Amino acid sequence: MKFYDELLAATESQRNALFSLPLIRAGASGQVSLDAYIAFLTEAYHHVKHTVPLLMACGARLPERYEWLREAVAEYIEEELGHQEWILNDIKASGGDAEAVRHGKPGLATEIMVAYAHDTIQRVNPIGFFGMVLVLEGTSTALATQAGEAIRTSLGLGKGSFTYLTSHGALDVGHTAFYEGLVNRIEDADDRAQLIHSARVFYQLYGNIFRELGERFLPAAYQEAA
Repeated sequence: MKFYDELLAATESQRNALFSLPLIRAGASGQVSLDAYIAFLTEAYHHVKHTVPLLMACGARLPERYEWLREAVAEYIEEELGHQEWILNDIKASGGDAEAVRHGKPGLATEIMVAYAHDTIQRVNPIGFFGMVLVLEGTSTALATQAGEAIRTSLGLGKGSFTYLTSHGALDVGHTAFYEGLVNRIEDADDRAQLIHSARVFYQLYGNIFRELGERFLPAAYQEAA
């Protein structure tokens, strides 16, 4: 079994738990309010703006034996530049206050996920950051395009409100194949174990963002779950 397949198998339960969250299921069927959509974009802005700094930090911390991976990180950086501005444009097009979001603060779950990513790179093992890449890009590929179209239809918004979701979903199909090729080249057992562990944690942390939003916008679903 190639390592990418091993990684997917090792994180299957965490991935299924994320996809089964009430807010994600509601988004995939277009059953979310405009306020909930803007709140989702707000949290997305506050973690997406860290993508390039995290990639830079990861590349800097990789040892020389991973020079091939550092080169791939440089490609990722070029691809990811400016994506947070797409989100602000979507917020503005949806009637939200993009500048208030730019200068605002993230929710606790978002702040913790970003902090864990930085800590993993700086203190533990930069390979662990690729667990975050798996979670965010895999989620985008699986849900973004479907959810974007469903929400756009239900809310009656224009395509200009969904550039982040629709573009990210399309882009990440190619990113996923690129990612698969990279992780299959990771042979060190400790690095593989770290990547699996970090991916499991990132599924939980990313899911916590949707849990927080769900408790705000779908309280009945969370009361029933409790």
